[in-house]
Amino acid sequence: MDLVIVESPTKAKTLTRFLGNDYKIEASMGHVRDLPEKGGGLAIDVEHGFEPNYQVLSSKKKRVAELKALAKNAKVIYLATDPDREGEAISYHVQHLLSERGAKKEFKRVTFHEITKTAILEALSHPGVVNMDLVNAQQARRVLDRLVGYTLSPVLWKKVRRGLSAGRVQSVAVRLIVEKEKEITSFKPEEYWEIFANLKVTAKGELKVELVKIDGKTANIKNGEMAGKVVADLEGATYKVLNVSNEEQKSSPQPPFTTSLLQRAGSNMFGYSAKQTMQIAQSLYERGLITYHRTDSYNLATEAVVAARSYIEKNYGAEYLPAAPRVYKTKAASAQEAHEAIRPTNLKASPELEGRDKKLYELIRNRFLQCQMQDARYDKTTILVGAGNYELKADGKRMIFDGYMRLGKSTDDVFLPQVTSGEVLSLIKVEPIQKFTQPPARYSEAGLIKELEKRGIGRPSTYAAIISTIQDRGYVTKEEKRFHPTAVGIAVVEFLTTNFDNVMAYEFTARMESDLDAVADGKKKWVEVVSSFWTPMNETVKKVEETGSRVKVAVETTGEKCPKCSQGEVIIRTGKFGKFLSCDRYPECDYKAQYVEYAGTHLCPTCGGRVVIKKSRKGKFYGCEKYPECKWAAWRLEKSESNRQSENSVNQSVG
Repeated sequence: MDLVIVESPTKAKTLTRFLGNDYKIEASMGHVRDLPEKGGGLAIDVEHGFEPNYQVLSSKKKRVAELKALAKNAKVIYLATDPDREGEAISYHVQHLLSERGAKKEFKRVTFHEITKTAILEALSHPGVVNMDLVNAQQARRVLDRLVGYTLSPVLWKKVRRGLSAGRVQSVAVRLIVEKEKEITSFKPEEYWEIFANLKVTAKGELKVELVKIDGKTANIKNGEMAGKVVADLEGATYKVLNVSNEEQKSSPQPPFTTSLLQRAGSNMFGYSAKQTMQIAQSLYERGLITYHRTDSYNLATEAVVAARSYIEKNYGAEYLPAAPRVYKTKAASAQEAHEAIRPTNLKASPELEGRDKKLYELIRNRFLQCQMQDARYDKTTILVGAGNYELKADGKRMIFDGYMRLGKSTDDVFLPQVTSGEVLSLIKVEPIQKFTQPPARYSEAGLIKELEKRGIGRPSTYAAIISTIQDRGYVTKEEKRFHPTAVGIAVVEFLTTNFDNVMAYEFTARMESDLDAVADGKKKWVEVVSSFWTPMNETVKKVEETGSRVKVAVETTGEKCPKCSQGEVIIRTGKFGKFLSCDRYPECDYKAQYVEYAGTHLCPTCGGRVVIKKSRKGKFYGCEKYPECKWAAWRLEKSESNRQSENSVNQSVG
């Protein structure tokens, strides 16, 4: 019996459902062979073509032995791992381990982008061989990341703090967050005013208009004095309708999901981390419900588009169907157009799903259908009103046809009262509103992914790992769904940008990604790409180790003496699991204690104790300081009456 090897048991189970007993289907359980784990050293021969010293992972030795035993009785071994660089590398290593000297064993590589019976049988009838260009691209990335990690990390230990790690792409991602924080810190708010007028319309109703022009120029009111003069003028002005215009506007559907778009949508709509979104998508793919979820292409199979158009016409009507199928062009130059965007494999099926699986599946399904539906159409009305040398405006919007919005959240209509050009309106009141410009927002997961993609840093399939890593290493924290750099993260970025400017340069990192793509396309040799990176970096490391200055990590002080050594001071550090107390003489003194962070003046609604901020794998939450006697906890804080009174008393004492 022929042997088919996939990565996961779920995928194996799905294939068994389609192939029955004709094949023996087994899972490798992910990677089986890699660079040595902890304690294995660099394991790359930099003097001889960066030859990696791969070893069977200790956790997979038993599985490899089982696969070898199964392979002995198989005439043909089909390698059916995922259709990307990572999957190709797994197939390569599995083939290497199962190849017997002298034995005539036939290996065939099969790839499919959806786990359906049709796709699988098609792949099995047209097998190929392992694509060494893809394997070499993955190998180059693995070697590069190993070189950076094992070479730069010891430098960080000497010059910043012991135990720190550097990553080729992760460090650049932290730099983005640190630089955003600097923008926020240096931001100086500027005052500006918005001025509205409420007008009485002859017909029943009111019209609220906003000041847009003064003497034919865009209104720009910067202070209260200017605002006061404008208000006085408007209070004594005569208001006359200058123009009423109507135009039809259209809103077109967005393209189907790529990996990065799905990760961003999961974050924005459901609050999922990129890692959570990819785990759910992986499960949906392996169960045969969606196409492969690691893709940067908008391309859709012709038969899928035909099925979508048929479904739309049957379920929503012909008016929801464009005259011709919509085609979306992928902007990324590196996109693999042979791949498809993420879509459901069967529109007619209604899979039994719950919770997060159901939410993400329906999001993918609706986005796929929407991308082949008609535009939504709106009737937009604009009313211009003159008041002396001032011009004011009101905009209204009414949906004429919902189109693709039939499957989405429709925007609320904004109705305006009917007026005619030349009509005189009476003033009810003028409303001046003082505002201040706001600092740039910190990155959310969706925002960081968007920025990484825009700059060509990393690839969609790596974003989840990048974001998880920079949090696990304690370089950034996520608060209220936004990334904040820690003192350690700021120090690491400062040191690396000062001493390794090319490694930390956005353009350099993006160019390296392009080089890896060129390796995957067979246009560049992986050893040459690695060498061009390693040679200058290695020389810089030697110089920095000799002459580079040490960077201090900023810490919060408590003013208390260390209870263990009595010589140092107790300070607040930030680690992988949040803040903790430590002696400033570390590593000479290893004193460590829990740090309790209070949530302002909030009191426990159960017992009246103070509320403390705690951390879990799911993020920040709130609990009572008297735990475990009091077990009250919450993800969000509601302002109770006691907390309001407490805050008021604090405000009064400050005032």
